[in-house]
Amino acid sequence: MIPRYALPEMESVFSDESRFGRWVEIELLATEAHSALGIVPTADAATCRANSPVVDARFIDDVLDREKITDHDVAAFVDILQSRIGGAAGAWVHYGLTSSDIVDTAWCWMLRDAADLLIEASSKLLRVVVSLAKAHRDTVMIGRTHGVHAEPTTFGAKVALWALQIDRDRSRLIAARENIAVCKLSGAVGTYSNVDPKVEQHVAHALGLKAVPATQVISRDRHAEYMWACAAVGNTCEMIAVELRHLQRTEVREVEEGFKAGQKGSSAMPHKRNPISAETITGLSRVLRGNLQAAMQDVALWHERDISHSSVERIVLPDSSMMAHYVMHRLRRLLEGLQVSPERMKQNLYSSHGLVFSQPVLLALVQSGLTRDEAYRIVQEAAAISWERSQDFRSVLEADSRLERVDKKVLDEAFDLKRSLVHIGQVFTALDVLDV
Repeated sequence: MIPRYALPEMESVFSDESRFGRWVEIELLATEAHSALGIVPTADAATCRANSPVVDARFIDDVLDREKITDHDVAAFVDILQSRIGGAAGAWVHYGLTSSDIVDTAWCWMLRDAADLLIEASSKLLRVVVSLAKAHRDTVMIGRTHGVHAEPTTFGAKVALWALQIDRDRSRLIAARENIAVCKLSGAVGTYSNVDPKVEQHVAHALGLKAVPATQVISRDRHAEYMWACAAVGNTCEMIAVELRHLQRTEVREVEEGFKAGQKGSSAMPHKRNPISAETITGLSRVLRGNLQAAMQDVALWHERDISHSSVERIVLPDSSMMAHYVMHRLRRLLEGLQVSPERMKQNLYSSHGLVFSQPVLLALVQSGLTRDEAYRIVQEAAAISWERSQDFRSVLEADSRLERVDKKVLDEAFDLKRSLVHIGQVFTALDVLDV
């Protein structure tokens, strides 16, 4: 991942220091487990722990240099770790294990920690969105379908629905965390032929992971689920970002991204204040979806045991974790500084001359005794005249001789904005039960 879209706390989870450090700890725990079983001498296991190297730049460089010879990253790592521990004790490192025991357990350990950061970011975002929804519970605006004015709603109701989806994303992250927080140390074919299952249990307990049956590798449906949770986060953030981009268009101008002192919207046009955060979120969500496709293709392996997934995961697992984390952070920052224009929302609501009340009028006419088809045609004709001539919709209706016997109070109620929003609290009832 390029540094531009990586926050330090998530980036550190996948750093070389973190990865090799986890490999070292898994090897040490396995050696200690073998010692408890009477296979590795107690003194040798203690020496392995005491002489274990600090994973620093020098250690990493030594492993990478060794890999140029072995052409195998785990073999190179084991060689360097054994040499650093030294003596007879070092020979017990990696006893009975295969490379995937170390690599897969470390991956799941890292992804569990990454999931914790994602869940935390999701909760922070959710709190901001819930607060924004409640602040604008009664901020009236036009609801749009197909991009066209439909019926009145409130900005708060719109945002409340965002919050409910973010909460579902958080649930998906929690489920993915549970299914990825696993480990395996069962050997080359997963049959424990050269390693006692108690070794796996010891390592799992020490790392807070769950030991699971596996082939040579942990089944990649777990990783695909994790990647789906990351992609779902991107989808939700993109959904919100696209809506904010539409609402910020000059012709709409109902919201606007915050604009700090010294910021420039365009290198050429000084007046520009572009939705750059929303556009960045939109772009990164595309990458998240692309990475999910790669992760889905990693599930099928030859005889459930090959490494065609390995090269893919070195890229997509860290990158998607970092991007999902970043887009939630970027969206939260966007929403915290969002400028909302209630007056502009109201202006836009009434800019179509009252046509947004066409359905209440239709229903009122049906209640007054007209057939639905007759009422529909009357309202549709009046709406066309109102739009084409820029005339008040109600005035056009009242001038229609076919509606002479319709009680004025019926139209009063149909054109009452409060009637359209009387049940808007329903969405907030769902919002109030969220764990924020």
